[in-house]
Amino acid sequence: MRWFGIRFAIPFLLFAAALLAGTTAIAEGDPHKAKHVIVIMQENHSFDNYFGALAYAPGSPYHNPRREDGDDHDGGCRKDDHSCVDGLSCRVDAAGNFTCRNANRDDDGSTVFAFHDSRRCVAPDLDHGWASTHREANLNHPNDTLFQALMNGFVLINDKTEQIDNGVENATDDQTMAFYNQNEIPFYYDLAQKFSVNDRYFASVLGPTFPNRSYLMAATSFGHLTTSDSFPLPGSGGYKPITGTIFDLMEKNGVTWADYFQDVPQGGSFRPFPAPIDPHFLPLPVFLGQIAGSPALPPLPQVSFVDPNLGVLGITKENDEHPPTDIQRGQAFVSLVLNAVRNSPFWKDTIILFTYDEHGGFYDHVQPPRARQGHAPNPDGINPGQCADLSNPPTSLQPGQGAECSSNLLSATDTTTKDAADLCPQFALNPTGPFPAACANFDQYGVRVPFLAISPFSKPSYVSHTVGDHTSILALIETIFMTPASIKQDDDEDEASRPHLTKRDQHANTLQDMFDFNTSPSLNTKIGVALPQGMVPWDSGRIAGPGESGLA
Repeated sequence: MRWFGIRFAIPFLLFAAALLAGTTAIAEGDPHKAKHVIVIMQENHSFDNYFGALAYAPGSPYHNPRREDGDDHDGGCRKDDHSCVDGLSCRVDAAGNFTCRNANRDDDGSTVFAFHDSRRCVAPDLDHGWASTHREANLNHPNDTLFQALMNGFVLINDKTEQIDNGVENATDDQTMAFYNQNEIPFYYDLAQKFSVNDRYFASVLGPTFPNRSYLMAATSFGHLTTSDSFPLPGSGGYKPITGTIFDLMEKNGVTWADYFQDVPQGGSFRPFPAPIDPHFLPLPVFLGQIAGSPALPPLPQVSFVDPNLGVLGITKENDEHPPTDIQRGQAFVSLVLNAVRNSPFWKDTIILFTYDEHGGFYDHVQPPRARQGHAPNPDGINPGQCADLSNPPTSLQPGQGAECSSNLLSATDTTTKDAADLCPQFALNPTGPFPAACANFDQYGVRVPFLAISPFSKPSYVSHTVGDHTSILALIETIFMTPASIKQDDDEDEASRPHLTKRDQHANTLQDMFDFNTSPSLNTKIGVALPQGMVPWDSGRIAGPGESGLA
């Protein structure tokens, strides 16, 4: 919470007037010029963890918020300053060492400041569950994060649950406060400095993977709170949300699509997999062949979800960047996909949207705002912990009676109903009854995550400050492929006339301000190549040493 004294009144009013006079964040030109949208969603990193140091990179076209310009590190950048990126508040000395102000308290009363970390494999994993993420955002009042997210519980929660504090810690043991820079993820820094990046893009839920990926595919988690719910019972054909999925909506509107996978498709939560397998689920080599123009393959669909190896069948080939996976494996996978598109005829009319499902327990300093969903407590009338779906109607339409709500295939202790009660004990008194008003609902975005738009249409070296979440991806797909060009829409409209699934994607910003469809300003922008971890481009026979990135 920010308090303004009298001495701040005049500068604040001038700042507010500047915002009102600023340019509206809308697209330039017709988004229907895009013929293909490719979505890549990696795992478990916050914006500050990856791009908190973006403004400090050598030769960076960006700067951090500057108080003398009316900015501040709580409120972020001026809305019309698209060279400003709201990252960590640090000083960097001549040797490249960081001293940062962003901090959390430790259990001994000491302060843990954000620090640069060259360790690419975080272990053990950090806590990013439904209850713990709310406590990371507001340690003492986790059900009040919508009104006050102090982002003050990251260290203490992870000390208790994951990276257990043994009482003898050094300054870099609390990896929740760690961040990377161009030394560890040079390929991503190169992309962020060339194309469009958004510093107000949030996960959809203050919680883990499955609820957030559900918002990408269904614009709701229909009550689910845990990744242990990822897959319903075998033979069920996948979850059946009452409002449907983006797959259903695309098929209804004649939009072609596919989900390309390495071990399991993320869409397997909602469509048949592994036997029988939905025909839209295709191995990654099929995508690469289609991009290369193989005459033996069907045409590239209009919408492609290109999934990493999620480690479901083993971690030896996992490249989703989920700890403890080496993050440079992820770079190599994303580089493979991006370069395949960049070097193909499809590049000229393609948008690649690259993001992360959730924060993975890593610190971020920005308070997640209220979700745009028409001021409703949730997108579809379904409260946290009260799952409802079409798995067995009419019973499954009732609160808490949807599939895998009080039990699941993966865990006897980590269930959605137990997670809901963990955060809000009042819920446990009557899990299927009226939802307690004091309990957190689905009306707030999750922790901020990286988001890049890589396209010939991307505005170069551009930082968008338009608030978005995973349903913004759905809203953009709905706008490009399901809404006639005669219907004009922009992100200032609270009511969208485009086809949609729930109130969340109906009201989501489409983030079109990141694009210039008139001039294709990034058409000739080159994309670097990231090699797999452990290899360096100038000598493929030796292992990369400290400080060597594997970026060609």
